[in-house]
Amino acid sequence: MERGTTLFLKAAVFLIGITVLTLCIFWLPWLANDTAEMYPEFAYLQYPVLIGLYGTAIPFFIALYQALKLLNCIDHNKAFSGVSVKALKSIKYCSVTISILYAIGMIFLISQNALHPGIAIIGFLIILASVVISVFTAVLQKLLQNALDIKSENDLTV
Repeated sequence: MERGTTLFLKAAVFLIGITVLTLCIFWLPWLANDTAEMYPEFAYLQYPVLIGLYGTAIPFFIALYQALKLLNCIDHNKAFSGVSVKALKSIKYCSVTISILYAIGMIFLISQNALHPGIAIIGFLIILASVVISVFTAVLQKLLQNALDIKSENDLTV
C-alpha cells in the first residue's frame, strides 16, 4: 500500500481524536450545564450522564490508538503479523465496550424516565455503529489470523 494512503488515514485518525477530545473538554460540560439549567427536574442526572459519556471516550481513544498501531504495521510492511491481529482484537473489544456502555446508559435513562426520543435515536445509532465496527473487525481479525496460519504453514514447508 502506498505511504500516502496510510498517511491520509493517520491524519484522519488524528483529526477525529482531536475533535472528540475538544468536544469532551469544552462542549460536553457546557451542554451539561445548559441542559441542567433548562430542565431543572433532570439536573441530578448531569454528572452521571457526563461520567457515562467520558467513560465511553476511554475505549474510543484506545481504539484510535490501536488503529494508529495497525497503520504503522502496514507502513512497515508488517500487516500480516501478530501485532495487527492484537490491534484488531483490541478495536473489537473497545467497540463492544462502547455498545454495552451506551446500552447501560440508555437503560439507566429509561429507568429515570429521562430518555428523550432524540437522545434515544442518537444512542441507538452509536450502538449500531459500534456493533458494525465490532463485527467488521472480528471478520478482519479472523481473516488475518487465517492468513498468518497459512503463512507460518508455508514457512515450515520446504
